[in-house]
Amino acid sequence: MSKLSFFIREAFRALRRNGAPSVAAIVTTVVTVVLLGVLIPIFQTAQGKSDEVSSNQETRVAIYDDATNSEIDKLHGELAAIPHVTSVRFVNKAAALKELEKSLGKEKSEELLAQVHTNPLPRNFALKADSAGNIDSIEAAIVHKGSNGKTLLISPIIQRDNPIFQPQADVEQIAQVTSSLKIVLTVITALLIAASLMLVGNTIRLSIYTRRREVEVMRLVGATRWFIRWPFMIEGVVVGFAGGALAILILWLGKITIVNPLADTFTFLDAQNSSTLSFPALVAILFAAAVIVSAIGSGVTLRRFLKV
Repeated sequence: MSKLSFFIREAFRALRRNGAPSVAAIVTTVVTVVLLGVLIPIFQTAQGKSDEVSSNQETRVAIYDDATNSEIDKLHGELAAIPHVTSVRFVNKAAALKELEKSLGKEKSEELLAQVHTNPLPRNFALKADSAGNIDSIEAAIVHKGSNGKTLLISPIIQRDNPIFQPQADVEQIAQVTSSLKIVLTVITALLIAASLMLVGNTIRLSIYTRRREVEVMRLVGATRWFIRWPFMIEGVVVGFAGGALAILILWLGKITIVNPLADTFTFLDAQNSSTLSFPALVAILFAAAVIVSAIGSGVTLRRFLKV
């Protein structure tokens, strides 16, 4: 217990001696943790929205208006039997018009329909896939090329000119953005951690340099490497603790003053509340990472100075 008290006193004494570098290391830790605390929820929200759009993505199969009920029922069964199709929903012309009004707005849809005076939307089947990646195989089962090069349809009541519509372009675009965001986040995270390690290491290096004679004497009188190392490791822990605590306070204030009030208005912000990593878990991980990274930075930097 007396050794631990000695190590702690030495660590705080070194921090007071090197006030400016210590403050710089704490500020760097704060900036690193805050940036990660903002970037990680953004990535989680984007990934969640991508999964949500993918799970709700449908492909549509247009059919002729003169198709009979028996033909429609038969096609319904054939579509439901296609692998990876989880549900099949028949959409009549009136329901298709309501969907158009919902997507474009009633005013714009009425303006569009006023030019044709009739409902031009086809009756169709809405097929939902178990995964957005399987939509291509589903569409290939409905429309494919025969051995003679002609287009073959699974049923004659499917419109030949425009059999399938509403492709999954939105899903692919969101997936590309999410993938790019993941790469950017990984690079930024690596750079931030490296910068934090280097600055904490420089702080400890300066502290060791000013006490190099003391370290040499301790080594010559038989002090073990870990006896010398512990005060410097505690310095790194203190820097990480202080920086992590300040960063978490900033993140918490930002959440209650900015994110939470806007979540009711912007559903994109509200999505982070349902993410797999909750806010308490996120701040706990970031706080632990700040302390561990600072301690590792201290230990790694100290190794070269112990070779006396």
